[in-house]
Amino acid sequence: MNTHNLPKMFYSYREGWQYLIEIHPSVRKLFTTFVIPMSLVPPVMLLYALLVMPGGVFPELVPAITVGEALAAAVAFFLAELAMVALMASIIQQMGDVVDATPTYQNAFLLAAVAPTPLWISALALFVPITWFNALVVAVAWVASAALIYHGVYPLFRLEDKSKARVMGTFVLMAGIIAWMALLVVLALAMSMIIGLRG
Repeated sequence: MNTHNLPKMFYSYREGWQYLIEIHPSVRKLFTTFVIPMSLVPPVMLLYALLVMPGGVFPELVPAITVGEALAAAVAFFLAELAMVALMASIIQQMGDVVDATPTYQNAFLLAAVAPTPLWISALALFVPITWFNALVVAVAWVASAALIYHGVYPLFRLEDKSKARVMGTFVLMAGIIAWMALLVVLALAMSMIIGLRG
């Protein structure tokens, strides 16, 4: 995916989106060249936050978390991210019924891959070990993801009017919030299992 088009995709129903529709990347190509690299950003930053700046954003564990423990949590989170993108694509495809649309899995996957981009990038805020700053960056990232969803649904699903796009976008956004919360639960469970195995 050509990321120089991304800024236009936040505010346009055509700019950037039309380019993606024209090049029509396969699910496999999009997964290997975009989803996997972008999904690596949060786990790598999680490792940084846990090992380099313990206690800066996340509570510091006592005894301190080891490299192996942090790596196990990061890998679990990474795998959950990859699974969630594929699951969201399937959910988005099924949601087409809400607005009498029949999106292909490929287009649904395209939206599921592009929409979380700001959230993946927001993990870079962990370089700044201030909790409120990171919370603010995540909030801005959610607004940006919502803009991508609302502007992407219309061209990708070939909807007749923008009111249908808003309805569909709202459903996709709600599903995305639930998916994001599920990822946080996976991370919390991974960390609690790691702590539990210490005993």
